[in-house]
Amino acid sequence: MTERPLQLPSKQAQLSSKLVRDLREKAIEFVLFLAALSSVGVTFAIIGILIEESFLFFQKVSIVEFLTSTTWSPLIADADGKFNYGILPLISGTLVTTAVALLLAVPLGTIAAIYLSEFAKPRVREVVKPALELLAGIPTVVYGYFAFLFVTPLLQKVYPDLPGFNMLSAGLVIGVMIIPYVSSLSEDAMRAVPVNLREGSYAMGATRLQTALRVVLPAAISGISAAYILGISRAVGETMVVAIAAGGQPNLTWNPTEPAQTITAYIVAVSLGDLPYGSLEYETIFAAGLTLVLMTLVFNIGGHFLRKRYREIY
Repeated sequence: MTERPLQLPSKQAQLSSKLVRDLREKAIEFVLFLAALSSVGVTFAIIGILIEESFLFFQKVSIVEFLTSTTWSPLIADADGKFNYGILPLISGTLVTTAVALLLAVPLGTIAAIYLSEFAKPRVREVVKPALELLAGIPTVVYGYFAFLFVTPLLQKVYPDLPGFNMLSAGLVIGVMIIPYVSSLSEDAMRAVPVNLREGSYAMGATRLQTALRVVLPAAISGISAAYILGISRAVGETMVVAIAAGGQPNLTWNPTEPAQTITAYIVAVSLGDLPYGSLEYETIFAAGLTLVLMTLVFNIGGHFLRKRYREIY
């Protein structure tokens, strides 16, 4: 039996193969660049539209009145026949519902993350974590009616004077809704902490709880703070829950048991196609939207500096 001589590819074939491979990688790199660029482009387009339409609004309404007036009634004139454009009642409603949501979501989400990261067995974690994350997949309109039809009557048994529309029930349900965001990202941050830190803590005689609270939690604080910022942004931008359960009347109050209207609830209430294009009432949508974007931007910038300040590199 004669052996066939091994035929090596020619130098020209090798160069051709390398050229095809380089072109393919360049094409993939270009597609990935376009995908990343599209998200940036959409973001700038949205901000550009908000600024353009808001600029038209602020040509007719003083920005001082917009930021300092305590009454928001751009669609209905008051007793003096005057329309009011003070955004403060909508900001207070947004901040109160967000604060109530965070008071529930931050402690519960953090405790759930500590349990899943440091105490739960792998099989328990594989079941509990996906089940917890399912809460984020429920439509927000369902959460809204859950707040209005279940949580509010339940709270009225404890607090009989609680009105049917209130920020407390809306905020609590938003808190339930954002628990998966806080717990899942916080758990990922804790599990990313190197094992040798835990082993060193155990070697010093610390218990598992002491290790979790005094070693793992501080070491993962940058990732945990990112989870909190995401939860805040999600709570600030929530629409359907507050539109259904918090009421539709702008009310400058910091009492969560009173009804109020948030920025997102106002936008969804008036964006039904009844307003004539280019009218002042129509432009209030964009002024309110720009305010909401700036609020979210402030929270994200604060979170960025917080992560940068406490970031640990191992």
